[in-house]
Amino acid sequence: MVTKTIAKSYMSDLLLLFLGGLLVAVAIERWNLHRRIALKILLLVGSEPRWLMLGMMLATWFLSMWISNTATTAMMIPITEAVLQQLKGTLTTDNLSDEAEDVKGSVEKQKIGDSEKANGTSKPEPEEPGSPETPREKHYRLMCKGMSLSICYAANSGGIATLTGTGPNLVLKENADKLYAEHGLSSPVNFASWIGFGLPLSALVLFVCWIWLQIAFLRCRGLCQCCTSSEEKTAQGKRVKAIVRQEYEKLGPITFAEGAVLFWFIMLVVLWISRDLGGVGGWGDLFAEGSVSDATPAILIGVCLFFFPSRLPFRRRTHAPERYSVNGIPVEVDDDDDYRLKPLLLWSDAHSKVPWSLFLLLGGGFALSEGCKQSGLSAWMGEQLEVFSSVDKWGMLFILCYLTAAMTEVTSNTAISILLMPILTTLALRTGVHPLYYMFPAALSCSFAFMLPVATPPNAIVFSYGHVRVVDMMSAGLVMNILAVPLLVMATGTWGDAMFDFGNIPAAFLNSTSALASQA
Repeated sequence: MVTKTIAKSYMSDLLLLFLGGLLVAVAIERWNLHRRIALKILLLVGSEPRWLMLGMMLATWFLSMWISNTATTAMMIPITEAVLQQLKGTLTTDNLSDEAEDVKGSVEKQKIGDSEKANGTSKPEPEEPGSPETPREKHYRLMCKGMSLSICYAANSGGIATLTGTGPNLVLKENADKLYAEHGLSSPVNFASWIGFGLPLSALVLFVCWIWLQIAFLRCRGLCQCCTSSEEKTAQGKRVKAIVRQEYEKLGPITFAEGAVLFWFIMLVVLWISRDLGGVGGWGDLFAEGSVSDATPAILIGVCLFFFPSRLPFRRRTHAPERYSVNGIPVEVDDDDDYRLKPLLLWSDAHSKVPWSLFLLLGGGFALSEGCKQSGLSAWMGEQLEVFSSVDKWGMLFILCYLTAAMTEVTSNTAISILLMPILTTLALRTGVHPLYYMFPAALSCSFAFMLPVATPPNAIVFSYGHVRVVDMMSAGLVMNILAVPLLVMATGTWGDAMFDFGNIPAAFLNSTSALASQA
């Protein structure tokens, strides 16, 4: 391949879509809107451990659809730790009076602990010799494992719900767009169609994960209603509500900037979904065919964030400049920063928080995929895999999904999808199967990285807090992989087939299949 062709892979339309989504995510993080949403959800759910777990999972799941899974996990884990500290006081002490606890001290202690964990200086608290673990302490330890795992599992599940949720989704779209363009067809993979397929599947995986973690860590271990007295539940609820409400009140009333960011976020989602409503129409029909894509509103909204003010423009100074003296010399302080009109997003924020290295990873992957295709490597590997042509399509899906889920535990999710997409495209064309029938399950299986800390950054963050051992994550994650893959295969064969019509292969693909067969 020549340099000019390769260079196009590093700044494609899909990467601009990713950039626009990341700019909105950075604005959400800058104004703490994600933290407000998470704490509000926790205030709405009950104070029982299972409902607290669901609330934390819902908050993590929703946020990971729009901002990076790593940032979501890093934000949610300290909140989870603070809640667990309050539950510890109820579950491991005998004094269950309604007397007020020093919540502030607990929060400060938690912040110190979080800082130590981030710096790698934290040490487990020494256990007193000769003091065996009580049943309540054991129950609390198991609950910490379940709560911690729920955060990283929810982040991984949320990434498959939207097109920009995680890297493998973008890899699938890039390969699907190229495949359809080569055959003179319009790709059916867009933000709206992805939401229709991925969101229900993501919700199902989240629900199954919640049920499984309850069975594994909260099932009748002194933490449910049948094993807890009303006094304990009341004390526990008050402590948890106190810590969550205190953290929420620290945010203060919703500001103009938060409201503005929320407005632009909702506007972007609406524009993404309404551009192409699957044959019904959309605002994309107002332009020439192929002139706009999902990247168009993403960049538009992203640029607007650099201009839209973070406060009302007509705000006026309400007090005179402050005066004080330093060493007897009068000094006048005019706090211009409070009154200068600043935008919602500064370039310094985008420069420091956007993961620019990911663009090189994705761009290099797209270049590698194209190189595999141009060199004939994808065709050769697809030919070798024709030995599976006698396997039933459903059986092939199970083999493909479980194999991908296993590989993604020890290799980058994006790298696995980059290698698999062109190979699966060729395999599908050679065996007379709709290419998306293999591509969708394989790409989504790359997000089923539940078993090892090295599988994804969210797993590593949770593991670093010390509640979860490798064996805990492996045992819980193995069951999640076993349960998630059948859900994916079911989604592909039901509403996925209804949306993308996997049973009917376009005629252009059939002609390509005949050409490949004649070459073989």
